[in-house]
Amino acid sequence: MTRSFPAICLAAFLPVASFAQLPAEPLRPEWCRQLPRAEYAKLERVLSDESWFETYRIRPGVFAIYEPKQFEEVVSYLILGDKRALLFDTGLGVGKISATVARLTSLPVIVINSHTHFDHVGGNAEFQEIWNRDLPYTRQNMHGESNVYSRDALAPERLCGALPPGISSKSYSIRPWKSTHTLHDGERVNLGGRELEVIFAPGHTPDSLVLLDPRNGLLFTGDTFYPGPIYLFVPETDFAAYARSVAKLAALEPQIKLLLPAHNVPVAAPFYLKRLANAVQQVQRGKAKSRVTEGHREYFFDGFSLLLSEK
Repeated sequence: MTRSFPAICLAAFLPVASFAQLPAEPLRPEWCRQLPRAEYAKLERVLSDESWFETYRIRPGVFAIYEPKQFEEVVSYLILGDKRALLFDTGLGVGKISATVARLTSLPVIVINSHTHFDHVGGNAEFQEIWNRDLPYTRQNMHGESNVYSRDALAPERLCGALPPGISSKSYSIRPWKSTHTLHDGERVNLGGRELEVIFAPGHTPDSLVLLDPRNGLLFTGDTFYPGPIYLFVPETDFAAYARSVAKLAALEPQIKLLLPAHNVPVAAPFYLKRLANAVQQVQRGKAKSRVTEGHREYFFDGFSLLLSEK
């Protein structure tokens, strides 16, 4: 879920009835005027002829697939090995991410989702191999969502540019998908010449996880961290679990060279891990200052904020 700073997005990948009961989210149309983000000018762009995605080479064999035209500003990652590739999240499902992936590699592709909020699983149905946690929350989200719920993602005020041909808010939906392998905490995924470790990081959602590339010092953080308002107010969020996950990740900082978040920008400094852990502790101890806006309590820190329910 996003996190345009300061843009605010859809709440969560929930049934329509649950979504209707959530507090209204602030919508700040100025998000579009903040683009393009300065960080992207320093990155190597590839496939510059695509209409929906912007793709950047972050490191050898690591591509960020960015969706700048929708205010979630989702970033998915294609990670290449010698024998197979891993796609970490599949975005909104507005553009056909499988076509972009096919232009970048001919290797067989495994999909792993950082979590199963709608903006990270939208393209799952385009792939055969999808590895996920086996939780009731995850299984429920595998059913997809009808356009009655999903069309809000493509409301005019949530867009900054044209939709791909044939896509409209009335036709857009999150398609069902199936998991083909159950992930376990600490599992290692060998891509051939590159091994990734799966680290469970529940809190933002029950099924949240991150990927660690220990050899290259890369940590793919999903929605556990990104620069911007980090969403921690939806019903499936467990703040105590989030605090434990953040503390676990902060302990990894000495071996990390780069964070790769799932929203806004694809690169962030490792020091944010400890900064985030300290911020969460301040909130838990009642020592952090906040501002209440439209049913949410937002705690501001250097480079990010924590957005909780007002209650």
